[in-house]
Amino acid sequence: MIRQSRTDLPVLGPLPPVLSYGGLSSAARREGLQLRPIHGAVLFLGLVLACGVAEAQTEPGQPGIVATILKWTPLLASGFALNIAISFIAMAIGTAAGFLLGIGQISLVKPLRKSAWFVTQFFRNSPWLVLLFYCMLLLPFEIVVGRTVIPLPDWIKATIGLALPVMANVSELVRGAIQSIPYGQWESAESLAFTRRQTLWMIILPQCIRRMTPPWMNLYAILTVATPLASIVGVNEAMTLTQDALAAEGRNELLVPMYFYLLAWFFIYCYPIARATQALERRTAVK
Repeated sequence: MIRQSRTDLPVLGPLPPVLSYGGLSSAARREGLQLRPIHGAVLFLGLVLACGVAEAQTEPGQPGIVATILKWTPLLASGFALNIAISFIAMAIGTAAGFLLGIGQISLVKPLRKSAWFVTQFFRNSPWLVLLFYCMLLLPFEIVVGRTVIPLPDWIKATIGLALPVMANVSELVRGAIQSIPYGQWESAESLAFTRRQTLWMIILPQCIRRMTPPWMNLYAILTVATPLASIVGVNEAMTLTQDALAAEGRNELLVPMYFYLLAWFFIYCYPIARATQALERRTAVK
C-alpha cells in the first residue's frame, strides 16, 4: 500500500517558509540598510544647521530664514499635494496595467506571452525621465471626442509617463510572485478538476497578494520620491514652486534651507511607508 503524505494536496497547505523579493529573502533584506529614526534625526539636524548658517549670512533688515520659509509653506504645500496626487494616480494606473501585463507573461499563448515580456522589459529598463519627455511631447494637449474637448494638462501627461515604468515593475512583481508558488499547487488544483483560470484566481493569486504587498509598497515610495522629475517638464509641483520661491526672494542663502525643508517633507511622508514595508516583510517571513 502506498502511503499518502500530508503534502499530496499542497493546494490546501500553508505558504512555503521562504518568501523572496527580487532574489533576496526577507532575512537578507533586513540585514541591509534600513530607514531608522536616526536617519530622520540626521536630516532634521541638517535642516537646523542649514537654517542657522543661512541666518548668519542674512543681511540686516531682511526677514529671517525660518520666517521666510514659513511664508512660502502654504504654496509649497499645494505643490506637494500635487506630488502626492500624481503618485497616487500613477500607482493606480501602473498597478492595474501591470497586473494584466504580469498575467500575460505567464500566458500559455506564446505571442501574448512574448509581447507582454517585451513590453515589460522595454519600460522597465527605460529611464523615467526619457519616458516623461516622450509623454509630454507625443501626447496631445487636448482630445476631441465628438463635440467634446477634453484637455490634457501637463500634470496628467507626467502622471502617464510615470505610470509606464510602474506598470513594468508591477508586471515583474506579479510574474515573480506567481512563479514562486510551488508547481504542486497547480497540479493539485488540476487533480481537483479546477480549470487554469479557477486555479489562478482562487488559489494562486490569493497567495501572491501577501508576497507582492511589501515590494509594491516599496515601489510606491520610490515613485513618490521620483515625482519631482515632473518639474523638469514644467509641472508646477513642489520642486518647481520651491524654485519659484527662491527666484522671488533672490537670496542665495535660502537655497540650502529651502531644499532641505522640501526633502524633510518627502522623508516624513515616505518614512512610515518604509517602516510598514519592513514590518510586512517580517510578518510574511516564516522562521
